[in-house]
Amino acid sequence: MGPRLRAARERFGATLTGVSRATGISPSTLSRIETGRRKPTLEVLLRLARTYGASLDELAGTTPVTAPVAAAGPRTPVPQRPGDDDKAVLPLTRYVGGLHAHKHVLPAVGAPPARPRQVSHDGYEWLCVLYGRLWLAVGDQDLVLSAGDVAEFDTRTPHGVANAGPGGPVEYLIMFGPQGERLRPRTPPAPPRAR
Repeated sequence: MGPRLRAARERFGATLTGVSRATGISPSTLSRIETGRRKPTLEVLLRLARTYGASLDELAGTTPVTAPVAAAGPRTPVPQRPGDDDKAVLPLTRYVGGLHAHKHVLPAVGAPPARPRQVSHDGYEWLCVLYGRLWLAVGDQDLVLSAGDVAEFDTRTPHGVANAGPGGPVEYLIMFGPQGERLRPRTPPAPPRAR
């Protein structure tokens, strides 16, 4: 259940801190639930379902995820980390579990940012920058990726991202496998070269 709850949170575009503020559940408890080190109670699941606008069946993985019903009314935004208020997360897949994708947009910044705050969790991530310059910190390694650059890493390694500096917003795609699923490049073999 942990990976499904993490996927639901990411699809909603919220951080653990934001969900904690909205639900009253501590970030450490949420993290332990998402990594499978703690089982959620029914009360916790009800709070999370209400926050994410999802049913208990969706969070438990017993029914396919459906688009939110317009009649349910607007969702209350979940607060993000300071500086993330304008960050946009657009889910590209509509199901919980397995590989899923999101588009992220980080707003332009006026000054060079601090090193990104790092988190770690189970899973595997593939990231592709579409526009701008993205600062990716994975463990002790810092990379600045530009449009067309791709990175992949095991998310058990501490990692974080930030806009690399003044100049505009950053748009990037993320594909995430909560159980460590990886992308499998399939390309036809190159034709033999003429001699």
